[in-house]
Amino acid sequence: MKLKNILLYLLPIAGLCSSCNDEWENEQFTHYISFKAPINSDGVSRINVRYRSGNEKTTFQLPIIVSGSTTNERNITVHVGLDTDTLKVLNQERFNNRTDLYYQVLPKKFYSHSETVQINAGQDVALMPIDFSMEGIDLSDKWVLPLTIEESPDGNYTPNYRKHYRKALLRVMPFNDYSGNYSAVNYKTYLNGSETDAPYVKNYVMMYVVDDETLFFYAGLFDETRQDRKGYRIKAKFNNNGTVTLSPADPNNKMQFALGKDDFNNEITASYSITESMDAIRPYLMHRTIIINNINYTFKDYTTIPGVETEFHVMGSLTLERQINTQIPDEDQAIEWEEGN
Repeated sequence: MKLKNILLYLLPIAGLCSSCNDEWENEQFTHYISFKAPINSDGVSRINVRYRSGNEKTTFQLPIIVSGSTTNERNITVHVGLDTDTLKVLNQERFNNRTDLYYQVLPKKFYSHSETVQINAGQDVALMPIDFSMEGIDLSDKWVLPLTIEESPDGNYTPNYRKHYRKALLRVMPFNDYSGNYSAVNYKTYLNGSETDAPYVKNYVMMYVVDDETLFFYAGLFDETRQDRKGYRIKAKFNNNGTVTLSPADPNNKMQFALGKDDFNNEITASYSITESMDAIRPYLMHRTIIINNINYTFKDYTTIPGVETEFHVMGSLTLERQINTQIPDEDQAIEWEEGN
């Protein structure tokens, strides 16, 4: 090929390279304002908040970010508001007419936050503090704090309109030292009087916070997907002497909950143990294991079959393991939370 022709081919390529280099000297993406609150498989962003009694508060820091390929060079005052409409759409799309499964808007008495957040020049991330005070909350309902980045009153910023970026649907889950998703492989449910038959077994039992030392869980095979779940809650109070006191959470006790008896016809009380050990491979990681033993109770299912009461006998143990990164000072961040835990 002649030299002249080679040069003719190279000239457009050189121009293209020059164009690419010049392009990166300018902003490639608009400085949109977004939450950092990625959703999970349930369509919400779960946050774990330490339960504190009385007027004590737990502060959660929600990140607000400025997108773009260059650093933000302006002071920006971001306005944040409540967004119940998005939660309504989510409920309708996910649960249709199962209104008993709908996410509920977290009542204002359980949280507080500023309506504006300041992002200073030179910063691409700001933290929005949200104070939670969860005493008295009933976790048999699924509480969500739905937030949105509002339009700028003076046009000083532009919210990111892409799906899930402008919104933060915070599924608020209080936790204490004992709450979480317990392994239930040794937790067995029988028809009362048929304990020699094969038991009904579930993989996990979720323990929800009531207060600092008390949880509730659903009897037998019941869980939060049941429409009648509120009538089958059992309280579990963890005592300092290593025992767990079980009692019905429903004051009417329609399920007729009763503690079981062992082979010697003596009432037994559930007990618990806590062990801690460091990980062999990651020495900064602590395994904290809680085992609830000697669970033994009966209850009557009075709603599954209208007009018929079915009595169940539940026996066995439940196990919870928390993995805690001892290098992280913030408790909610130090715990390596698994989905649903």
